[in-house]
Amino acid sequence: MCVDTHIELEPDDREVEAAAAMLKLLADPTRLRVLWALLHGEHSVGPLADHVGVSQAALSQHLAKLRLAKLVRARRDGNRIYYLADSDHVRRLVEEALFHADHVVRGVERHDDEGQAARAARRA
Repeated sequence: MCVDTHIELEPDDREVEAAAAMLKLLADPTRLRVLWALLHGEHSVGPLADHVGVSQAALSQHLAKLRLAKLVRARRDGNRIYYLADSDHVRRLVEEALFHADHVVRGVERHDDEGQAARAARRA
């Protein structure tokens, strides 16, 4: 049986490079933890650093990289800055990466939609 593998629209070199750079940023466990927390609401640096288990200085460096990659956005309120995951694209990317990791770690053949919803609720 022959399967048609023709791809209609190839990403251009800039898109591939940008995607690879973004995935490299997400390859850091601390950044994934930061993004996971920011998917569930906005946080200022102090409480977020405590939650993730890193110093405020280290967290600020991670947040700066995530902001440059447009994975998080910031909002100023007086002298505090609050961070939040930038979009539903970021949400889907992080959730799918973590769901796939769960699949691999647990040796599950496939995740159904109900299982994904249950895991998301457990992690929230």
